[in-house]
Amino acid sequence: MMMARLSSLVAALLLVLQPAPMSAAEGFGTPPPDQRLSIDRLARIDSYFAREIAAGKIPGAIVFIQRYGKPVYVRMFGKRDVETGEPMTPDTIFRLHSMTKPLTSVLAMSLVDDGRLKLNDPVSKYIPSFEKMFVGVESKTSDGNLTLTLEPARRLITIEDLLRHSAGITYGFYGKGLVRRTYADADLFSDDIDNKQLAEKVALLPLAEQPGMLWDYGHSTDVLGRVIEVVSGQSLYDFGRDRLFGPLGMRDTNFYVSDPAKHHLIAEPMPSDKDFKAGGERDPRRPTKWESGGGGMLSTVQDIARFCQMILNGGTFQGRRYLKPPTFAAMTKNQIEPNGPLKKADYYFPGDGFGFGLGFGVRTDAGEQNLPGAIGELKWDGASGTYFSIDRAQQMFTILMIQSPSERGRIQRDLRAMVYDAFEN
Repeated sequence: MMMARLSSLVAALLLVLQPAPMSAAEGFGTPPPDQRLSIDRLARIDSYFAREIAAGKIPGAIVFIQRYGKPVYVRMFGKRDVETGEPMTPDTIFRLHSMTKPLTSVLAMSLVDDGRLKLNDPVSKYIPSFEKMFVGVESKTSDGNLTLTLEPARRLITIEDLLRHSAGITYGFYGKGLVRRTYADADLFSDDIDNKQLAEKVALLPLAEQPGMLWDYGHSTDVLGRVIEVVSGQSLYDFGRDRLFGPLGMRDTNFYVSDPAKHHLIAEPMPSDKDFKAGGERDPRRPTKWESGGGGMLSTVQDIARFCQMILNGGTFQGRRYLKPPTFAAMTKNQIEPNGPLKKADYYFPGDGFGFGLGFGVRTDAGEQNLPGAIGELKWDGASGTYFSIDRAQQMFTILMIQSPSERGRIQRDLRAMVYDAFEN
């Protein structure tokens, strides 16, 4: 009975993701004969995840690969929760953590499409507390101790800065230094605050560097979520539901699981692997005041697949446009040197061979490791292990859904290698 239920769920997943007829301009067509994915080679992914689960590295995983608008590989492995023993199924709900950021960025850019928001708008236009910001500068005293002095920001933070992580706003749960320590001490991950209160707290903290200088990962997208609320007059979730999640069919994307009947669907990491290193971890079964645009959403593989296909199509899905072509082009344009204006901070998470656009990592070259893939690929992931890669040259996207903060980087790299090794020469 369990196998029959699982088969029906997989069939439903494939059905719900079958695209309505679309034009070639939306990215569909027939792959060249010499660029087909080998089913036999893709089967190596099966044995890889079987080994990972048998070794106790991860509880389970879902891998979804779609090309030219059709699923070519859909597999569920292991358990969504080793303590309850429930199997991994297509309706399993995952914490996205930072894979929330691309979703929030698309919502912001839809307001740009509306003309209600501009990339060069100062954030202070919507959140006045950001009018006068200060940059924290570390120096050593005569006795060798570190001290922090403040100097005025040379310019206002813009909406574009929030989207490309060049605001000088950082996180407090990684790296060293007095500025990061102030973020760590500010209790920015409390369940008791909402987006408005979070933004007000951030506005009181020193910036890690002058705006517009460096790519520095932090609470920028959380502040962007508050901007969306101010402009739209709705909560971040309500605007997301009306503008993106509802029309796109992302039925299970939310900031918590409101239906108690679905609580058992929430994927859990291994009992020994629960440190997401993201400033704290809340219970996704409980309502939350804070709708974190930078890391608070939960979703399913079927919801993320719809989002990825929309991005792969250049901003459209099943005849509906979500992003205008110039807006999509702006989102996917690299902002990192040598072709963009930003330098990389000491911690640069897009990684080797990737720049960054307005919400996505953007592939710019092969990198020092000669990674497989194509220029223009878009990607992002989260501390919990969820990951997507959108290869526009191959008209393909790959989704990995796991909950494993300690193993995620290695598994994402291995999956990439196996996917591209499956192309027939």
